[in-house]
Amino acid sequence: MNWFLGFLFLSTIWYLYNRYSTKKRFLKFKKYLIKNWGTPNNTTYYNFYSVSRYFENTKKQIDTFQIIDDKTADDLGIDALFKFLNRTTSKIGEQYLYYKLRTIKSVKQLNSFSTLTQFFEKNAKTRLDCQIILSKLSKIEAYNLESLIHDKRIEKPKSLWFIKLLSALSITTIISSFFYPISILLLLPIFSLNLFFHYKNKGNINYYIDGVSQLSKSLKVSKKLAQIPALNAQFKNTTFIEKINAIKLKTEFISFDNYLNNEFIAIWWFLTELFKIAFNLEIIVFFSFIDAINKEQKSIEAMFQFIGKIDAAISIASVKSENKSICSPVFTLEKKIKAKAIYHPLIENCIPNRLKLKNNSLLLTGSNMSGKTTFIRTIGINSLLAQTFYICFAENYTAPFFKIHSAIRISDDLLKDTSYYLEEVLTIKKLVDTSNSQYNNLFILDEIFKGTNTIERISGGKAILEYLNSEKNIVLVSTHDIELTQLLETKNYTLFHFNEQIVNNELFFDYQLKKGKLKTRNAIKILELNNYPSEIISNAKNTQKAFFKS
Repeated sequence: MNWFLGFLFLSTIWYLYNRYSTKKRFLKFKKYLIKNWGTPNNTTYYNFYSVSRYFENTKKQIDTFQIIDDKTADDLGIDALFKFLNRTTSKIGEQYLYYKLRTIKSVKQLNSFSTLTQFFEKNAKTRLDCQIILSKLSKIEAYNLESLIHDKRIEKPKSLWFIKLLSALSITTIISSFFYPISILLLLPIFSLNLFFHYKNKGNINYYIDGVSQLSKSLKVSKKLAQIPALNAQFKNTTFIEKINAIKLKTEFISFDNYLNNEFIAIWWFLTELFKIAFNLEIIVFFSFIDAINKEQKSIEAMFQFIGKIDAAISIASVKSENKSICSPVFTLEKKIKAKAIYHPLIENCIPNRLKLKNNSLLLTGSNMSGKTTFIRTIGINSLLAQTFYICFAENYTAPFFKIHSAIRISDDLLKDTSYYLEEVLTIKKLVDTSNSQYNNLFILDEIFKGTNTIERISGGKAILEYLNSEKNIVLVSTHDIELTQLLETKNYTLFHFNEQIVNNELFFDYQLKKGKLKTRNAIKILELNNYPSEIISNAKNTQKAFFKS
């Protein structure tokens, strides 16, 4: 009796301490969420293989306006942009945020997401409640729910009928042993066969176990989120919860091994393992579970998107709560871009600029390091954010709802033995092929054809830029070739430039966009400021004068 009272006392102490620790962690986490609202995530490392997995497995879907391809994603610095935007609490939220950053859908769906974002901006208590619930999926294992949606299913073994027969024989033998005790000896060979099939199937269990355990956790999270009254108006259809709940028992049974790190459950592991082996329960339930998740695959994906959309909307609400100039875009059917005080969100103290184009495209010239590439990338990033999250880093932004294509970072492919120029040709050919589509397109190009000689670069560049600049398309191109300004000024291109000043023998850039063509050059001056020998500088200047005289 004394040992029982002692055990009861220790159990009570452990229970109270555990509750105290849990409550303390909860309050600490809640304070962390409140304190860090509207600030960037301090996570420095991301496993983009896991983060991008949902996007990679859905990018062939046909119900999208545009999937941002790898080339454009690299040009715009999508990974760095994701890190800045990501303030999600769950790993499912991370995956959905990345997917949404690279998937442009309809204006209707965009408005729906924006409404949810605005809801979380205005309802701090509901937002905080959601974040606390979502934190249950913050461990890296939560990435694995996605595997239940897209991974290839394991096929049923041809021996499944025999496994079920062995299960029936086990039951029959045990029952008959009450009448014929000697029949219990038949259990030994049956158990041996069951043992073989049981552990042979463990590989299948291990393949699914992370995803299965996350299915169970995600279901609990979805139920709690759906119980928040204020969210009911945002999500009217949550029937997927009932459908997944119907397979909850199978899910818990399959994922039981994942809880063996809990010493109190591990006590019963040996007994349950013997029971499962004796009647082949694990194998039979497992393949029944596979049938169930095949049947409810759309419901699992609906749950994934439900969780992800809430977390991603909270993340964007946090971004909008920063002390930054952020606006909602205006979409127009006209061929125009109008942006005031637009800036690059990843550049600290970025100088904002104004751009106004109507029925024209942009030809941007500028000195080295003056900010040409950064500016056209700024327009590209904000155009993407306008169409994926309904936000722009500007005072105002008006543009068409268009497909975004780029040719900024181009390199020769050594593995394919492709020259730099040929890589440029192949990249820009994709833009040319796209330009005649029925949709509006935004083409962003930096230093077109710099892999070839001057005459052919200018000639080819002029022809291609003129071709791309059709009625529905807007082209943003930066170049060092002043000659292009003379050739394209009368071809519906508006000229802009960046320039510099030399102050105390140092280059000073104001990074302000100015209308018109560039009238100064700085390449030789930069050589001079970096202490190149005077004979090199003199030689270069004389050669430059000779070119302009000819």
